[in-house]
Amino acid sequence: MNEPARKRGRPRLLDRDVGLDVAARLFWERGYEGTSIADLTQAMGIPPPSLYATFGSKEDLYRQALDLISERENKKCLEALQGNMPAYDAIAFYLHDAAARFTDPGRPRGCAVSTAVLQHAEKSKPVAQALAARRELGRNILKARFDRAVAEGELATDTDTEALARFYAAVVQGMSAQACDGACESTLKRLADVALSAWPKPQARCHNPVGQS
Repeated sequence: MNEPARKRGRPRLLDRDVGLDVAARLFWERGYEGTSIADLTQAMGIPPPSLYATFGSKEDLYRQALDLISERENKKCLEALQGNMPAYDAIAFYLHDAAARFTDPGRPRGCAVSTAVLQHAEKSKPVAQALAARRELGRNILKARFDRAVAEGELATDTDTEALARFYAAVVQGMSAQACDGACESTLKRLADVALSAWPKPQARCHNPVGQS
């Protein structure tokens, strides 16, 4: 008499939030191309079908991981840049906060977006384009703050706000690269202070002598 066929065990279930957190850290540490599906499934403790069922493709998972990282990392900076503090103070906070975050021993070094997928294989071009779009969004946020500073008289009306946004975005990209190379927080904060010394002169204000109209 034949024994009844054994039922297959249910595939191991994955807590989506936990898995996304694991993937985000792995992508951040190793980069998109340096992280394989095998790396991800091993770190999550699940088989590939469970990963695909939960997140879609590797590219889909990477985009979701970047969303998670951006939400966590950029909250305070966005509040500073889009809030009511003076523009100079907002940029100072932006740079010094980056110096602290990029060198925090409890997280991967550098920025997960600023210097990610700059050089890549052709098959990774869509991911590289998505990263470039995120960096452009960051520059646009900076430009919007500088445009507001011009409108509110903090900066001169002839300030090149696009170039200024690109300058400070480039500073942050450089800080990310140097953090990955081992630069410490104090070194990056000194770099930030030098960048702040390039702040444009404020809008000139006209003052009439006393007693003259």
